[in-house]
Amino acid sequence: MTPPAGPVGATPGADHSADGYLPRHGNGGYRVLHYDLDLDYRVPANRLAGKAVITARASQSLSRFTLDLGRFRVQDVRVDGRPAKFEHRPDKIRIRPESAIGHGATFKIEIRYAGKPVPITDRWGDIGWDELTDGALVASQPIGAPSWFPCNDRPDDKATFLVTVTTATPYAVVVTGDLVTRRRGAGTTTWVYERNEPTAPYLMSVQVGRYELVELAAGRVVQRAAIPPRLRTLFRHDFGRHGEIMIALERLFGPYPFREYVVVVADDDLDDPIEAQGMAVFGRNHVDGRRTHERLVVHELAHQWFGNSLTVADWRHIWLNEGFATYAEWLWSGASGGPSAAAHAARWHAWAAAQPADITVADPGVDRMFDPLVYKRGALTLHALRARLGEASFFALVRSWVAEHQHRTVTTEQFRIHAARFSARPLDDLFTAWLDRPALPPLPR
Repeated sequence: MTPPAGPVGATPGADHSADGYLPRHGNGGYRVLHYDLDLDYRVPANRLAGKAVITARASQSLSRFTLDLGRFRVQDVRVDGRPAKFEHRPDKIRIRPESAIGHGATFKIEIRYAGKPVPITDRWGDIGWDELTDGALVASQPIGAPSWFPCNDRPDDKATFLVTVTTATPYAVVVTGDLVTRRRGAGTTTWVYERNEPTAPYLMSVQVGRYELVELAAGRVVQRAAIPPRLRTLFRHDFGRHGEIMIALERLFGPYPFREYVVVVADDDLDDPIEAQGMAVFGRNHVDGRRTHERLVVHELAHQWFGNSLTVADWRHIWLNEGFATYAEWLWSGASGGPSAAAHAARWHAWAAAQPADITVADPGVDRMFDPLVYKRGALTLHALRARLGEASFFALVRSWVAEHQHRTVTTEQFRIHAARFSARPLDDLFTAWLDRPALPPLPR
């Protein structure tokens, strides 16, 4: 390691983001434009060697800056090709370039690193790169991206990606993005994926396993899956309506926002499925041949619109992700012959009424941002808005919200302003009651 850079005093706030919930994750002073990641992963040893080339633009003059990275050994850091002084602790690389970077300048950071990737442990458990029984998965929401690559770990700093992964040939590698090439060598295969749509670091994912690559569904959108071969029959039944689900969500929300969608079923049990950009990851326990978990299939697909294309500017707006994805479950239920959205709303309103009225949906706090009340009351907010506006206006609102903010970041305030365009009378009372106050409003009829 080169000599330490010393404190990051020249750039106020450079070593943290403006996210009030997770200020230690993310950095100030610059925005990332592109990540080029070249990774070599040894499955039995769980060893990752990486080279990251990060293209960024300074939003102020920088004599020092920081990146997020977990427990790796950093071997070399260069800025615009010149060796840079750095200090690495388990959560941050503090970098001092040879020359200060001017405001508005575009610069490149090259970092070589290696070690055993481990998930980041926080209040939500282990997040990020995790070993499977035979392979690895990445589930990074909300703070797991630094467990496998150096990044500006904030949801509002979207960038494009090129990811190259080399591993032993018996393993398939699936990365969030479009497959560019697959090159077979002497016992190893190199997989290259590109992600051209702006993507938050936490939504990038790598899946490594002895997977069979199969078609998920035919249709306008390419839909693929990576599954354990022994689950083929159960998977075909449980995900057999995926093409219909895609058509239904496109009709409700507008065109699917990416080139393809990939479902991965890990050959391990997982507590919950997790979405990534253009991908959803399920555990083998979510495939039982009875479509028990089809609502989760819908939920994760809906996140491609709400959460991935439209990404929250910071985590207090999480209801915009989870409320829409939950409401999509209810909408699909009605469209597929199950209970209507109104029936689901009545059921979950009764459930919410039995819970303590101690959470504000629009700002639940970091400890409760994934609380079931945020999901269910978020969906109930949308149902109340639909009742106020009527069918035509509500779905016109949703489709235009998606189209106008595609591949951008969003806030609750932006959604309120957007919704007001579709109402003949003010909506302040509705949003105040459902989003800003803990007390549960009556369910509209």
